[in-house]
Amino acid sequence: MKHRTAFVCLVLLLLVRPVTSMASVEDAAARTGEEARVDVRTPYHTLLTHLHFLQPESYDANKAAQAFMHPELTLEEARDAAIRLKQVFDGKGYYIDVDAAPNDPFYSDTIHDENIYTPTHHLPEIYLEKRGDRWLYSLESIRSVDRLHREVFPFGPDVLIDLFPSAGKYKFVGLYIWQHLGILLLILVSFLIHKLLSFLLSRALYQGATKMGYDKLVRPYLLPVARPLSLFVVFLFIMVVFPLLQLPAEVAKYFTFAFRAILPLFATLMFYKLVDVFSLYLEKLAGQSESSLDNHVIPLIRKVLRVFVVTVGGLFILQNLDVNITALLAGLSIGGLALALAAQDTLKNFFGSLMIFIDRPFSVGHWITSGDMDGTVEEIGFRSTRIRTFRNSLIYVPNGRLADSSIDNHGLRQYRRFFMHIAITYDTPPDLIEVFVQGLRKIVEEHPDTRKDFYIVEFNEMGDFSLKIMFYIFFAVPSWPGELKARHEVLIEIVRLAEKLGVRFAFPTSTLHMENFPGKHSLTPQYDMTMEEFRQMMENYFEERKGSHQQ
Repeated sequence: MKHRTAFVCLVLLLLVRPVTSMASVEDAAARTGEEARVDVRTPYHTLLTHLHFLQPESYDANKAAQAFMHPELTLEEARDAAIRLKQVFDGKGYYIDVDAAPNDPFYSDTIHDENIYTPTHHLPEIYLEKRGDRWLYSLESIRSVDRLHREVFPFGPDVLIDLFPSAGKYKFVGLYIWQHLGILLLILVSFLIHKLLSFLLSRALYQGATKMGYDKLVRPYLLPVARPLSLFVVFLFIMVVFPLLQLPAEVAKYFTFAFRAILPLFATLMFYKLVDVFSLYLEKLAGQSESSLDNHVIPLIRKVLRVFVVTVGGLFILQNLDVNITALLAGLSIGGLALALAAQDTLKNFFGSLMIFIDRPFSVGHWITSGDMDGTVEEIGFRSTRIRTFRNSLIYVPNGRLADSSIDNHGLRQYRRFFMHIAITYDTPPDLIEVFVQGLRKIVEEHPDTRKDFYIVEFNEMGDFSLKIMFYIFFAVPSWPGELKARHEVLIEIVRLAEKLGVRFAFPTSTLHMENFPGKHSLTPQYDMTMEEFRQMMENYFEERKGSHQQ
């Protein structure tokens, strides 16, 4: 329904007309107290001479040409320049307020400190200058008239008059009959162009999206792009053809004002819809990535792009409506500075979110440690990150704090380290220690989840109450529960091997050694086997373990 509403607005714009046209010129002529006459003594009288004698009720092109009558020009050239410049004013909707012109023969422009006057800021190349005791349109302005006329009327100013020759003398509701017919023809052609473009663009977008694999998403996202794009082209066409109607300046002023707001509006709507299409493309790329953080980055990108499109589009609309953008931006800058000072913590967290999304130090599901925080990431928001601790509580950490702190991401580990010292008693024979260390290495090599290319199992320290064997290995498991399971299996194997070999684990004790009591055996074990016998015992242990696993 949006495109229908746009055409209804177009019809209303084309049919509604102010009561009078060029009221400023007629009122100025009436205030002179006499019939307007050729007078070029001041900028005010020169503009009045030019515009008044080109009105239908007082048309006299030869008198209007006096505002252009330089010695270098013929009367025909001056008359042609006067008519063409008036058509440019009317076609572009540049309403010339004659009352605002200075009524001073010695007027001097305050900017250039010269005897010049510019009737409208829209056309700075068109200005009046004082030549002797007369105010005339400058020769530079007259040379620019042909170029401006071609820009406003690329098809010529009398196309519609030639198309409707029999309707060129009669008026109805303030407009000539040919102008009414031209309005209806313009509406009809615009409607047909809109329908044709919508169809062609929809087909083109559908076929292109189908080839790229977006066929299921064409209707809700791609097809809505075709309508604002079509309306943008239609209103651009209307803006180009509209001057051919040669409506009065006051009427053309309102149309031009509306067109200058409508064109950037439809362009903004088109780019706003294209943001959704671009987001779909990013989501497809994110689906090919293993990182789940992409799913949080894409909504942020979509929102930022939408705000950017709306902001830029709004600035274009305001600029086209002659709003001072520089002053507006300066005011917004001052207000933005005050807002930034009042909400610096919020802004810090927002930029912290951007840094997390860009640097990707962690993702949802990762186990991280940062200071006294330790847990699994559940959600990454725009202001804070939610972390589930191992106590099953939730911590909401501001993203600004996370961005400024060191983060230990356990979830990105390829291997999980396991380090401990295995303490055995001092009375363990060296040969048994050697065989026990070899057995520990074999446990590491045979476990399916241990890293085989790097591990350290060595007898490396003699402590206060024990002999210490360094046990430094890595597990190739993806999660903490998998790591705990692998630890359990390795530790069980170590205990079983020690039990089989007769290795005793040490613990902090104070032992009092006494002579054996009569008839009592010593508690100290007796080791009377050789190293080869200990090694054979170890091999038998692993053979028994392998047989039990196969069963």
